[in-house]
Amino acid sequence: MEKVLEVRNVTKYYGGGSVVAKALDGISLSVEKGEFTAVMGPSGSGKSTLLNVIATIDRVSAGEILLRGKRLTEMKEKELSVFRRDQLGFVFQEYNLLDTLTVGENIVLPLNLRRADYQESRKKLEQVSEALEVADQLDKFPGELSGGQRQRAACARAIITDPALVLADEPTGALDSRNSKKLMETFRSMNRAFGSTILMVTHDPVVGSYADRVLFLKDGKVWNELYRGDRSRQAVYREIMAVSAALGGEGAFMEGEEPLAAETAAPMPEGTSVCYGGPGMEGAPAAGEGRGLMGKDASMEGEVSKC
Repeated sequence: MEKVLEVRNVTKYYGGGSVVAKALDGISLSVEKGEFTAVMGPSGSGKSTLLNVIATIDRVSAGEILLRGKRLTEMKEKELSVFRRDQLGFVFQEYNLLDTLTVGENIVLPLNLRRADYQESRKKLEQVSEALEVADQLDKFPGELSGGQRQRAACARAIITDPALVLADEPTGALDSRNSKKLMETFRSMNRAFGSTILMVTHDPVVGSYADRVLFLKDGKVWNELYRGDRSRQAVYREIMAVSAALGGEGAFMEGEEPLAAETAAPMPEGTSVCYGGPGMEGAPAAGEGRGLMGKDASMEGEVSKC
């Protein structure tokens, strides 16, 4: 499989003098083309910093980051700006749609910035808006849409340029449980229908259970990882809860929030194993195995399968 993203021994320091904090501690990871990866971990584990350095919003202190083989850490600011526009898609927690533009104009904006052909832009707009179920909202303004509709429009904007990588920072953070579930189904559609490679930071195990792979960070390093394989989403949810408990991180939900009723974790059945470690480590699938899309079992129903 083609590696879209490679993070090699990246370290990031903040502060200076006698007050220095190490946000990332020699972290290494890779994301393959078409993979949907979630990044989880307690507060202060380095999740947001990792996303920021990959997005080229922040510079690394040491190490290197490659996207489609290009070293982002060696690019000048002007070159980075163009690369970011053409190769990265972003989905933010707060939508970041422009209120003075219609939904359609917001979605097609990245193509307009590239001065793409008008007919090509219209064709892409129709394609992504139909797939992400916002085609009937294109002439409205963001303020006329629900939070879920605005976030789906933001997703359409993120993939309209066919970026190498879509970065999502707590995309369900401003949504209720119903719209969160709808948005994650949208992410799956992006991944399956368009082959989008997605790297998503989240604190919510329900959201993380939609991914093909979950990376757990602790103290600026990859502490563990979990592969979906052919397991149901319910089984993946339970495994995320088990790893989070072992990690000693924050609770599954923010205070006052509750998971969807159908997604409340039950105790893990005896004999259920958690897939620890990366390729070549105990519990990890062999190369090319266990990384497929969710397939038919998209519900939370079914028995928990073993790794």
